[in-house]
Amino acid sequence: MAMGTVADAWTRVRSALSRARRAQGRRNRNRSALGRAATASVCILAGLMVMVSALNARGTDLRPGRNTDLVSLVQSQSRRNTDLGRELTKLREEVDQQTRNSDEDADLQPQLEQQARAAGLRAVSGPAVTVTLDDAPETVAAVGVDADLLVVHQQDIQAVVNALWSGGAEAMTIQGQRVISTTGIKCVGNTVVLHGIPYAPPYVVSAIGDQGRLSAALADSGYVRIYKQYVDAYGLQYEESSAARADFPAHQGSLELEHARPYTGSDPSASPTGR
Repeated sequence: MAMGTVADAWTRVRSALSRARRAQGRRNRNRSALGRAATASVCILAGLMVMVSALNARGTDLRPGRNTDLVSLVQSQSRRNTDLGRELTKLREEVDQQTRNSDEDADLQPQLEQQARAAGLRAVSGPAVTVTLDDAPETVAAVGVDADLLVVHQQDIQAVVNALWSGGAEAMTIQGQRVISTTGIKCVGNTVVLHGIPYAPPYVVSAIGDQGRLSAALADSGYVRIYKQYVDAYGLQYEESSAARADFPAHQGSLELEHARPYTGSDPSASPTGR
């Protein structure tokens, strides 16, 4: 009985294979010559594309990681911006030197020098107050709190800058870059861009002036007080220090202002209350 069962199974298998061969034969006969030619053409074209890609790659990846490309692009552009800024500063100094050597408008030189210092085009030194802002440590886990509330934003930096100006700051730097009237603080992703150069935290803001007035202005700023509440609640960083002498470089870069509008009042979107 067992042998008969096995024989029957083999018979059914051979019958199924036979039917499959006959069906495939009918499909092959029904396919037109044009269809077979199209299939062959597609296969040949795909093979050619693979071969051309391999030749062009020459052992390298034709599609490198997008993140790596973007990081390299930002770093390269930042270095270029820095180099161009230095070159522009050097050319500006040469022009100023030629102007000083000229006999024309000699009476205006003291006034021009004063305006250049006020505009941030001259290096300055003096007593300074420095504020350092940083994100909350990664170990801080604030349950139910938006992650954006645990990082420093452009409005936080702007609040410190505005407070220092109101305290009579004579000169200022952010991340070592001289702040001038056209300096814009822009938040791009998790970095802040100043004069075309991106910076990651911690953010260091320094101002030269009367240290007592500068510290009092920071203490009186409502926006800074709001930021300090987040420091206490979620571990954001705020550090204030003073130095008897600080050396600030002259502004490097362009002085052109492309877009501006009159100031008409407080801008809620630019304040830390947006947290």
